[in-house]
Amino acid sequence: MFSASVDSNLPKAELYQELVAQARALVGSETDRIANAANFSALVYHSLPGLNWAGFYFFDGAELVVGPFQGKPACVRIALGKGVCGTAAETRSTQVVRDVHQFAGHIACDSASQSEIVVPLVAADGSLIGVWDVDSPVLARFDDEDAKGMEALCRVFVERWGG
Repeated sequence: MFSASVDSNLPKAELYQELVAQARALVGSETDRIANAANFSALVYHSLPGLNWAGFYFFDGAELVVGPFQGKPACVRIALGKGVCGTAAETRSTQVVRDVHQFAGHIACDSASQSEIVVPLVAADGSLIGVWDVDSPVLARFDDEDAKGMEALCRVFVERWGG
């Protein structure tokens, strides 16, 4: 059985390095994408401080549909270009939102969320797999170092599921 233990007092870069190693071990031998997404979400949610939601939205060919996550119930479907998730998916670029109330068109699934980071999941052939979405009740919780760390984490998932 896999046992995750990450010291959240580590400097961010080291914390993300440890999470990447644990994520790689967690998804490496499992063949089911949903099982991996569920465990990946739990690993991040319970390892990083100051989060209130962490999970996946998968692209079904038309829109983003909620996948495995940790946190309160979420919006089920998000159109490309709408909100932070839809913007990340459409632009294929990581969105770091220090204050969700300043993001035009923000979709508030949980009114407690104050900041958000969304990483697009893009396969080697350029096709959209979905997005990795993390919310926080803390204003300005995410920065460029979090973006680099989350992108490294997402590469682990994409390498396993998107070539």
